[in-house]
Amino acid sequence: MAGWKDGFQRFLRADPERLHFAAHSHHYWPDVTFEAQQQAWLDAARFADDKWDHVFAEVWPEAQQHIARELGLPSPDSIVFAPNTHEFVLRLLSCLPGVPKIVTSDAEFHSFERQTRRLEEDGLVSVTRVLSEPFATFPERLARASQGADLVFVSQVFFNSGAVAGELEQLVDALPPEAMVVIDGYHGFGAVPTDLGRVGQRAFYLSGGYKYAMSGEGACFLHVPPSALELRPRNTGWFAAFGALDEKVAGRVPYAPGAMRFMGATFDPTGLYRFNAAMRWRQQVGLTTEKNRAHAHLLQREFVGGLDREGELSLEQLVVPVSNPGRGQFLTFRTTEARVLCATLKLHHVVTDARGDRLRFGFAPYHGSSDVAELHARIHRALR
Repeated sequence: MAGWKDGFQRFLRADPERLHFAAHSHHYWPDVTFEAQQQAWLDAARFADDKWDHVFAEVWPEAQQHIARELGLPSPDSIVFAPNTHEFVLRLLSCLPGVPKIVTSDAEFHSFERQTRRLEEDGLVSVTRVLSEPFATFPERLARASQGADLVFVSQVFFNSGAVAGELEQLVDALPPEAMVVIDGYHGFGAVPTDLGRVGQRAFYLSGGYKYAMSGEGACFLHVPPSALELRPRNTGWFAAFGALDEKVAGRVPYAPGAMRFMGATFDPTGLYRFNAAMRWRQQVGLTTEKNRAHAHLLQREFVGGLDREGELSLEQLVVPVSNPGRGQFLTFRTTEARVLCATLKLHHVVTDARGDRLRFGFAPYHGSSDVAELHARIHRALR
């Protein structure tokens, strides 16, 4: 919609020739985040040594409330923040006993995939990776493989295909009750309508602002379920001790009560300022996740419908077809030429991205039908 696109003028005008269809990778930021970033600096100057009092009293709680509202969580206090999701991955892994059995998919992002493979090298974890395809049977196969697991870690939307892993409530209910369950929601938050009302009683959920929350780096978060409020992460920072005045057991490191026990240490809060501004803007212009998804799916259908059937991209290469409603906000083409095609398109000022043999196109509120038409024209020129 024109009103949504109008909100991204700083990014759009910074390079008018660029056609950015990589919103699934690095989403443009709305203009309101520029003033928010300045405000973070001004608050640092204004409060100086008392800056953290302001951050934890004003900025942090607002961000928690935005997330709780978006995810249908009963309390914003279950949310903690970190500069990146990898920090949370390490902290969650540090809660596991001995040589833990981990069950996951073969389509997890590098922050988890690379880390677990490195731990496997030293025999510190045992990992079972369930094939994500065929997508329709993934939830049942994941449940079968998870018997006896200490940790089940799975994406809400697979980053290398755009496929939704399954209906979260059914997926989580089918997992063994003794396993820690972690949902990587980075391609779901702000892109797929999500209600953690019941799922959140059992599962962790992690995501951040870099993609569909439109606020850039440094604003990642973790929802901590009630069942995990007694865990003591070995990977811990001094912020996790705030409020832990009554735990004075000799030889034991104290932890804050509740979700704050998953906190790390000092961080740059600027990302939270941008996150709050972006979430407020979404509310002001009526950009709900439902509308955002419907808009992206409409543009996806326009894009696929206008592809040159004799060209380098074909419907047969789509990993998740547009006829399947269980997809996120990007389309993925499987081709051995993915990296070459991505580089060729960039020469024509079209930004996409490639992951192995997957070429991805992401759709956003700053796109309209005219942008899709221009994308068709540049693809035709670049790949004919």
